[in-house]
Amino acid sequence: MRDPYSVLGVQRTADADEIKSAWRSKAKSIHPDHNQDDPTATSRFAEVGRAYDVLKDPERRRRYDRAADAHQTILQQRQAAREAAERAAASKANAEKVMEELARANAQRAQAQATAKAQAKADAGAAGEPAEDMVERIFGAAGDPKAKTAGAAPGASSGAQQKASQTAPNAGAGAGAEVGEQPSAEDNAKPDADVEPQPLAVQAVDLIASLVRRIRGVPSGPEKAPDHSVVAVATLDDLLKLNWLTITLPEDREVRLPLEAGMTDGHTARLKGQGLKVQGMQRGDLLVTMRIKPDSRFRVDGFDLHTVLPISLEDAVLGTERDVETPEGVRSVTIPAWSGSDRTIALEGLGLHNDEGGRGSFIVEIRVLLHEKPDEKITDLMRHMREGLYI
Repeated sequence: MRDPYSVLGVQRTADADEIKSAWRSKAKSIHPDHNQDDPTATSRFAEVGRAYDVLKDPERRRRYDRAADAHQTILQQRQAAREAAERAAASKANAEKVMEELARANAQRAQAQATAKAQAKADAGAAGEPAEDMVERIFGAAGDPKAKTAGAAPGASSGAQQKASQTAPNAGAGAGAEVGEQPSAEDNAKPDADVEPQPLAVQAVDLIASLVRRIRGVPSGPEKAPDHSVVAVATLDDLLKLNWLTITLPEDREVRLPLEAGMTDGHTARLKGQGLKVQGMQRGDLLVTMRIKPDSRFRVDGFDLHTVLPISLEDAVLGTERDVETPEGVRSVTIPAWSGSDRTIALEGLGLHNDEGGRGSFIVEIRVLLHEKPDEKITDLMRHMREGLYI
């Protein structure tokens, strides 16, 4: 159903007279008898009637206003979440763009360094490096054992040949290096300039994307609507008998709540998945706060029930037996002599069902009352007692 305020054309602050006047005006203008050429007149007239039915009843109007406020709050929360997601996506895109630019710059710098080194080696080779030394420098002597002794002079001693075969060429030496020359400690300490560190641009992009996802969170399912709170009124008889309580929600949906031991005035029960229904979201929970309807016989205090028993001055002084109405029927109580209005008498196990498997107490509060008409004998007795005169 559309917003009844919009249907009748009134503000949400309109009083009952304004709503009634707007309904009469709308109903008269769109009545099907006056708009026989309009095929939608009947449905519009019915819609106006439904809107008036909701707003003319104070209780239904309050339920609709609460539901509308809750729905507006949900829409605002979803809009805020959507804007936050858009900002996170924009931040991620900017971060990825920056990292791509850094990766491209690293690749270009590495390519330029490789080109410069290749050109320097080519220039050194053109300066007169022997072909045999170039092959040995690039491929190493271990690839061809014969190359180790190819340049040895005839008749050379076997010791010299063994020394030449055991000496590894320096692959990073400059042009003109001797085959049998040992690299110095300084040369061994120099890092290989041809090895460039692997750019970490791709790993950085993934890391930033992972952090963004972690900050935003990955929802496991549809978003849950906020919890909806209502107040349910139960009678003492309902709580004593542990009946079922029917609750009417703003969308005219009824939910039944089983009354259980441990429930009393102010108790809040949670009904899972029984809250408001919002498009694209899971139902929230329904929070039901219990209120006990006032009873003329008893007063509720936690799980105890209280009642007031008026007695006369004579019964308060001398004591008596009186019948008292309780939830379990009439019970007889003994009032001790000299009982004032501050005395209470407790009957165990006649109160509400508590959360320990038992029941509260039934408390009888004594109230001493005077006679409706003055009694001369009692007046004289009180005067003598106050003034200290005894007969």
